[in-house]
Amino acid sequence: MAIPPRKKGVPVGRPEAPRSRGKLFALLLVAWLAIGYFQEQYQGGAQQVLPYSEFLASVDAGRVDAVKLGPQRIRGMLKPAAGGEQPKEFVVTRTQDEGLVSRLERNRVRFEAVTESTFLRDMLSWIVPALIIVGFWSYFLRRASASTGQSSVFGLGALGKSKARVFAEKDITTTFADIAGIDEAKQELEELVKFLRDPKRYGRLGGRSPKGILLVGAPGTGKTLVARAVAGEAGVAFFSINGSEFVELFVGLGAARVRDLFVEARATAPCIVFIDELDALGKMRGISLVAGGSNDEKEQTLNQLLAEIDGFDPSKGIVLLAATNRPEVLDPALLRSGRFDKQVLIDRPDRVGRKAILGIHLRKVRMGEGVNLNEVAALTTGFTGADLANLVNEAALIATRRGAEAVEMRDFSEAIERIVAGLERKTRVLGNKEKRQVAYHEMGHATVGLALGGDEGVHKVSIIPRGLAGLGYTMRRPHEDRYLVTKDELERNLAVLVGGRASEEIFLSEISTGAVDDLDKATDIARSMVTRYGMSAEFGLVSYEKPNSPFLSQGGIKGEYSDTTALEIDRETRSLLKQAYEQSTRVLRQHAAVVEAGVALLLKQETLTAEDLDRLWRDNSGQEPERIAV
Repeated sequence: MAIPPRKKGVPVGRPEAPRSRGKLFALLLVAWLAIGYFQEQYQGGAQQVLPYSEFLASVDAGRVDAVKLGPQRIRGMLKPAAGGEQPKEFVVTRTQDEGLVSRLERNRVRFEAVTESTFLRDMLSWIVPALIIVGFWSYFLRRASASTGQSSVFGLGALGKSKARVFAEKDITTTFADIAGIDEAKQELEELVKFLRDPKRYGRLGGRSPKGILLVGAPGTGKTLVARAVAGEAGVAFFSINGSEFVELFVGLGAARVRDLFVEARATAPCIVFIDELDALGKMRGISLVAGGSNDEKEQTLNQLLAEIDGFDPSKGIVLLAATNRPEVLDPALLRSGRFDKQVLIDRPDRVGRKAILGIHLRKVRMGEGVNLNEVAALTTGFTGADLANLVNEAALIATRRGAEAVEMRDFSEAIERIVAGLERKTRVLGNKEKRQVAYHEMGHATVGLALGGDEGVHKVSIIPRGLAGLGYTMRRPHEDRYLVTKDELERNLAVLVGGRASEEIFLSEISTGAVDDLDKATDIARSMVTRYGMSAEFGLVSYEKPNSPFLSQGGIKGEYSDTTALEIDRETRSLLKQAYEQSTRVLRQHAAVVEAGVALLLKQETLTAEDLDRLWRDNSGQEPERIAV
């Protein structure tokens, strides 16, 4: 089915909202009230307003011809004067005058009692409160259905409509050329693209395309970008909606939106329906203590989604893509075969992938000749695609601030520091004593790291305050991508983390609060060695905790064990930290000359690069630094 042409800014399949109709209605209402007001005030002609005393004097003088007595006003006609003038109409505000009727009879003035026209007051007495109520109702409903593109009176008709944004083929410009670092996922999705381009040919041997594909990965790895690239490659319509947009205040509206979404998808097939943050909609169902588990809005919406997935025919060219970074909380009925048939991992890119991603983002950036993408990729281990995009943008901004003509390597280095360690706080000036304390602390980390070597090298040391609370930092970056960490490497990392505290105690004979973050990280590593990794001789291979989420950096979930076991876990954790502290103390005493020389150089220039540290280590330890070529 051909995709209808779309006006700019208007989703496919949805008419433009006739905003002028509401404006016309409001204009007519204002005009109606204005006409009523002027009719009430002037009654079709000019009126002379008389003071009540002058009105009584005119009655006594016989100048008043006839009057109409209303509850609040008196209207009448003044007889023409001797000059032959036309009679004049007048109006008087009535006061409490019990003798007025007698005076009118005595002066032979014709009068009659009338009911005054109170059009404006009567209209406003019920229109204004109604308009206020309807206005509030319309405001909230229009906000709730702002993205639907539906036109209805006060937004009521769009309340149960899908909020999916539909993009025509020309709107999707993202292709597989715009993504990198996920070659396995790209290959898996290429079959889906072929099916969407020609569903009949793809199914000639009886095979069918998967109904649903779940994209899982850490935040920032590009799951939404991949979904858009699939739609761009296939040249089909792309329905995009967030899982939280199905969850509404009113029971049943979420299920109605699911139905409406798939109705539009069937009418627009072939197409891709993409649900981002599926965990907001598809969490594992349970018994609700409040609603008894039967009328829970999320469960009804999930049930409707399951029914819709079962109900559509994949041979028609409808494919459901979804993304989440919490697959462990999804309902098993949602993940079974026949619904989401495949799970595609969108992982953090490796070094080669990071270089390719940097190349994509650097297309529109003017680079200097000295930029080494291999080195930048090596220094950004663990970065996601979003982190790398932010890195390139930050480097370009830094180069712009200093008035450069192109982005250079030092701009990338500064951008990495900003992302990893935080912004430099130039307004925080340390005193000489604090600066010396921080220098010994950071050189303790750096010296232990240089001495023990391992999979991470010391990239930079600084006593310039950065971030929320850091007064200095030692930046260590892995030499290469690692997916396994040995027990020996974890023990060396523990020694490096507590090296700052050990340096303070050895060289200053006092300790400070500067090690608080180091101790938190070291305790987490030591505890995980005991409870999760099975690296304790005391506890053996028993796992006492499990990770809370495979893609979110959250702590583990405590397992079932006794208080006695918890006490033993605490003792074993302290034992590992004590061993690490003793190891770092031995290293620092052995290389005290490196620490003292490094502190003197830090106090002088505040920052030491990798080259400075190599030279410092070579001159004061008599050993060649352990460096792996990038």
